[in-house]
Amino acid sequence: MAQIICIANQKGGVGKTTTSINLATALAKIGKRTLLVDCDPQANATTGIGIDKTALRENLYHGLIGDADAQALIHPTAVEGLSVIPARVELIGFEVEMMAHEGRELVMRELLDEVKEAFDYIVIDCPPSLSLLTLNAMASADSILVPLQSEFYALEGLTQLIDTVKRIKASLNPRLRISGILLTMFDRRTNLSFQVAEEAEKHFNDLVFTTRIPRSVRLSEAPSYGEPIFLYDPSSVGAKSYLALAKEVVER
Repeated sequence: MAQIICIANQKGGVGKTTTSINLATALAKIGKRTLLVDCDPQANATTGIGIDKTALRENLYHGLIGDADAQALIHPTAVEGLSVIPARVELIGFEVEMMAHEGRELVMRELLDEVKEAFDYIVIDCPPSLSLLTLNAMASADSILVPLQSEFYALEGLTQLIDTVKRIKASLNPRLRISGILLTMFDRRTNLSFQVAEEAEKHFNDLVFTTRIPRSVRLSEAPSYGEPIFLYDPSSVGAKSYLALAKEVVER
């Protein structure tokens, strides 16, 4: 039965999609059957893993509104052991169409329950907001991984996200826990990155992952080629960091 990890932060630009793509790939690289679920209407995880979204007949949206089962939505990728449920812009319509639907926060859980036994890990890339899509992802997940940019104001809004997790745990998903806080875009040349790390560890103790994802041009370039960092530049420091993160996630 798959462990479901939701990658979420309501702030944009924190490395959320980069983490979703490369953590899912790293888990597959260490032998875990992994499914990446793109839950963001921008569909950046879909294109970043090499799927042509213009050619898709169905995507996550069709599964959430009940027009397709989960198995029909799964696509293979260039990475052995990694599959993806893609997204496209029509996912925006999910919130409006499901507004009056009873149990609308649980439709993703029901969809993923159909395929949970086929995977070891399911990684969900969430939109940069606390929307109905994000609530669905959190209601489906066993744990939430929070990417935290190593920059000023990084900790702003994190309290709100943690409060949301507590409310979902109390009302929709008692098994939900925070698996960890991941420092991204970490620049060892600046004092600021170390200050953010110190503040995060002071407030959240053992929740902060030991692995830190460096600021990297190669990590930024890889999605434009439709490749995870392990295909684009497998010897890069970014690839090594995400491999270390995958091992840390499995150990936790």
